[in-house]
Amino acid sequence: MSIHTNIKPKIAEAMKARDEVRLSVLRGLSSAFTNELVAKKKSTNEALTDDEALIVVRRQVNQRKDSIEQFEKGGRKDLVNAEKAECAILEAFLPAQMRNDEIRKIAKAKKTALNISDKSKIGILVGAVLKETKGRAEGAAVKAVVEKLFA
Repeated sequence: MSIHTNIKPKIAEAMKARDEVRLSVLRGLSSAFTNELVAKKKSTNEALTDDEALIVVRRQVNQRKDSIEQFEKGGRKDLVNAEKAECAILEAFLPAQMRNDEIRKIAKAKKTALNISDKSKIGILVGAVLKETKGRAEGAAVKAVVEKLFA
């Protein structure tokens, strides 16, 4: 079952369990999936592929992380905790993230394959590594690993 089609039963489970936070997050995710379908000019009866759904989930997680950062700066601990709880629910849909040593192996291989020797082409290398990891590594982690290769 794909991520997109798996959301509806999870919404029903959250309703039965009276888990308001989970229900709210899942409904928001379902809405984001529908918005993505509309943006791609597809019928709302269709389902996103798992890759498309992961992009939407990752976007939602990044929004929560940005909110957490802003709320921490503003001293709003109550809102930080709420956003962290929502973020944890969303992260359950993401694949396990790669460790830095795994990213480093891919980055070294790509650096050799693309024949990149100077720091001016670091963006090309980061993009290539991100494409290779297919969402199993965050952009910030990949960027940090690639920058260490040139240090």
